[in-house]
Amino acid sequence: MALTGDSNYFEDFEPGAVVRHARGKTMCEQDNVGITLQVLNTAEGHFNEDLMQRNAMGREGWNARLQFGGVTIAMVIGLAMQDTGENAIAELGLDKIRLKAPVFHGDTLYAYSEVLEKRPGDQPDAGIVVFKHYGVNQKDQVVFEGERTLLIKKRPTETRSP
Repeated sequence: MALTGDSNYFEDFEPGAVVRHARGKTMCEQDNVGITLQVLNTAEGHFNEDLMQRNAMGREGWNARLQFGGVTIAMVIGLAMQDTGENAIAELGLDKIRLKAPVFHGDTLYAYSEVLEKRPGDQPDAGIVVFKHYGVNQKDQVVFEGERTLLIKKRPTETRSP
């Protein structure tokens, strides 16, 4: 199922549906160094190439350094946003976060989303949708899992199907 476009209102999501999002993102130096320093995470795994080339992870060169997990989470949710958040009114929760495998410079991330639940909201023009987001790398390894709850607009009355 591909939802990109005008088919991402509350009514368009059905529990059990899985979406493979269209875009991927190769993790680069700016993703790690720039963003990681902005949040004052100075762990050597992100910045010390010499140390990381000598550790047990077996990477060499510039891609030996680990990506900051917060960046991995943000990238995966960002890749899913066009399909899951285009008509979002509010972010209600981000839960059950799991960083399942390391992400390195040069890895490419892809996103999948599964609709776990759909229920009425507190307002008549929106409903609540719970997604499970998955991030996978170029080797199809799951690197991230997390559940995200959104308040999503319902399709405007004049465009609803009978």
